[in-house]
Amino acid sequence: MQLFIGGACAGKRDTVSERFPVARWHRLEPGTPLEGWRETAICGEPLVVTGWAGWIEAALATRTDDGLRREWEQTLDAFADAERERAVEVVVILPEMGRGIVPMAVEERRLRDLTGWLAQDVAERSEAVWYVRHGLVQRLRQVKPGADAR
Repeated sequence: MQLFIGGACAGKRDTVSERFPVARWHRLEPGTPLEGWRETAICGEPLVVTGWAGWIEAALATRTDDGLRREWEQTLDAFADAERERAVEVVVILPEMGRGIVPMAVEERRLRDLTGWLAQDVAERSEAVWYVRHGLVQRLRQVKPGADAR
């Protein structure tokens, strides 16, 4: 798994599109189950998963923080299984929300907290973590040497 993280309009999508030109893209839709990515994944092809912030924001209305974390941890484990069993390289694109002004609204702070915890959980499981800012890409972490090839 690889993680590309950065602020809004930082160039994450363009970077991933250039590095994974034949990837299939799956956008998490607010209010839908996380398992929907399975329908998009095809053996041997990279899978890019986006839309996490919108999905979390919609889920906050009905779920607890712990319930959300358990659900995405199961999904991240399923990504690892798909990579191992079906040769699907999973690429996660996440927004970086922790560099701005702390919002006054409790719901907005909660969204930023959960998005930050998701980023930590994805980074922990990723072979490579990339930070994208102003279209510039910086590798923050690499576990496997081959992950740097793209």
